Amino acid sequence: MLTQQQLATMLALQDKMNTKVNPDWINAGYGYLRAAMVESVEAIEHHGWKWWKAQQKDLPQLQMELVDIWHFALSACIIDSKGEVSTAAESIAAQLALGDVIVTFDGREYQPKQQSLLDNLELMTGLCAAKRFSVPLFMEIVEQCDMHADELYRQYVGKNVLNFFRQDNGYKEGTYKKEWQGREDNEHLVDVMNDLNLSDASFSDNVYKGLQARYTA
Repeated sequence: MLTQQQLATMLALQDKMNTKVNPDWINAGYGYLRAAMVESVEAIEHHGWKWWKAQQKDLPQLQMELVDIWHFALSACIIDSKGEVSTAAESIAAQLALGDVIVTFDGREYQPKQQSLLDNLELMTGLCAAKRFSVPLFMEIVEQCDMHADELYRQYVGKNVLNFFRQDNGYKEGTYKKEWQGREDNEHLVDVMNDLNLSDASFSDNVYKGLQARYTA
């Protein structure tokens, strides 16, 4: 289960990233759950659903889609909490503390733990289309995709920090180089994160510092 510290860190990073895009993002009316719905459909594609042809589940791509969905879900939660990150963290923690949940949608009850991954992805898509998001359902999907809470946290923070790092080093202006020392920046990111303590409250700051040290070298 995600810890309170992990939730606080991710929500603060999401708020910071959204503010970088638009300082008034809370009131901009962006369709974050619409975006999550589209990503959910893409996750279904990576899972495979066509019964008339042979398909292989692409687990790495599925995991990447889940990290993207989580970005949008956190944004929606912050908006629901009137921009209060601490309130959003408490809300998510309260949902997770419920344990096994029943999701009610369109007058029918669903038990995520008793459903297949594909059925849960479809349920999440439907909820997002109806402007709703179930954190327990999402975390069950994360588990079904062979991820755990720490790995979701690690991948989320890594992608968020790398996006910031790129912007701060000329990505928008076209001066940023994605390859340094013969390797792409996302490869450097993996090395940096592997050398850090995931439970450290300064994990995200240390990831950024690690990237900066390698980039300037």
